[in-house]
Amino acid sequence: MVTLQALQRISDFEWEIPKSFRDDMRVPVRLFAIRQMLEDALRDKSLEQAVNAATLPGLVGSVLVMPDMHQGYGFPIGGVAATKLPDGVISPGGIGYDINCGVRLLASMIDVDKAAPYLDGLASALNEFCPSGVGEKGAIRVTDAELDAVCRDGAQWALKKGYATPADVRRTEEGGRLEGANPAAVSRRARERGRPQLGSLGAGNHFIEIDVVDQVFDPRAAQVMGLAEGRLVVQIHCGSRGFGHQICSDYVEEFQAAVKRYNIKLPDRELVCAPLNSPEGQNYLAAMRCAANYAFANRQILAHSARHAFEIALAGKVDSFELYQVYDIAHNMGKIETHLIEGKPTKVCVHRKGATRAFGPGSPELPDEYRPIGQPVLVPGSMGTASWVLVGTERSMSQSFGSTCHGAGRMMSRHEAKREVRGEKLRSELEAGGIRVRAGSLAGLAEEAPQAYKNVDRVVEAVVGADIARKVARLRPLAVVKG
Repeated sequence: MVTLQALQRISDFEWEIPKSFRDDMRVPVRLFAIRQMLEDALRDKSLEQAVNAATLPGLVGSVLVMPDMHQGYGFPIGGVAATKLPDGVISPGGIGYDINCGVRLLASMIDVDKAAPYLDGLASALNEFCPSGVGEKGAIRVTDAELDAVCRDGAQWALKKGYATPADVRRTEEGGRLEGANPAAVSRRARERGRPQLGSLGAGNHFIEIDVVDQVFDPRAAQVMGLAEGRLVVQIHCGSRGFGHQICSDYVEEFQAAVKRYNIKLPDRELVCAPLNSPEGQNYLAAMRCAANYAFANRQILAHSARHAFEIALAGKVDSFELYQVYDIAHNMGKIETHLIEGKPTKVCVHRKGATRAFGPGSPELPDEYRPIGQPVLVPGSMGTASWVLVGTERSMSQSFGSTCHGAGRMMSRHEAKREVRGEKLRSELEAGGIRVRAGSLAGLAEEAPQAYKNVDRVVEAVVGADIARKVARLRPLAVVKG
């Protein structure tokens, strides 16, 4: 059991569980957090899960845990781990069930004061044109052959079909497409679940939100991104829907046998894994990339639907209703990247689960306009609280495999939140605070109550204090659409 006494303080924002804490640990655990967050983390098994993750074969550096940490499946949510190619392992639990769950930010020239009379109608239009809810069907229908194309090409498929602009694709992580996706590695059941859901939001913590840029902290970076105080922006938070969930489920089951086949000893069966160079590891990578590309396409179609909603609600009422993309970023992904390990460029598989890529200035993977400032990082808060736009830093590249936090992080389970919060009362409170709410379920609304989450401002202060991200702008919610 991990206690506060087991942690070594490196700074006010960095802590370590040394490799000597347990005999089977292969690397230390590095935590980015303030002390109070660590005390909160002891309420669940997130730190124990991080120690367990540090036993996986092929790890390099440290297992990292972000300040929005909470208990997940196998790995803690907020966890980052890198395994060395070719024979380090890949673990579905280190990536997550909702593969390429992520956030897209769209900006506008719309002044909040001029839009104020139309926000109710705008919220309703978003709710109408962006399908949401458990099992809900998507905005478009695809054939089996088209689903294969989505798996291979992601947002670039959406561009060919007229759902995206070249700027959208350029301002998406990996250009909206991971190479190496192979639809043959995807089960029939996953295909059946995914085919009807493209262009849908889902439920749970997924949302579409209209925000206003409340405060700018880095004018240069904000100008490059097209963000200005008092202007409307839109966040879209969702992932690969039932498609990615089924792919993860399929391979978690298959890897139960793989760990025995490769004689991998694990302290927790939820950490099941396979060597990256094994047939099982390669098949999972190929299927995971299909789900990642599906999610990129899914958010792109939702962005297209959001643009349509803005046109319907605002055309002829404001001077310019267009939405342009700031960035689209993943926070449940396994990526093959090159990082400096003990001073040498090393190819690794970076698992980011509830953690987001935060590449620093000069990174060649970034669009030309973002290379001087660093990669945009999108950190949504809990419903009714602020969200943040950050950028990656040089130190994130050296200390966290170019990674940072992904959101506020849960404090209560969904069951606890439903027990403590009445959905109808919560909606009334949010609307009294000026936030329009469109929700398919009051019970689902209660699960996502602000009090169920950590304070996102404090989470951001922790990663900024550790210098693995830098503040650009703070966003304030005006309307939210939930499944």
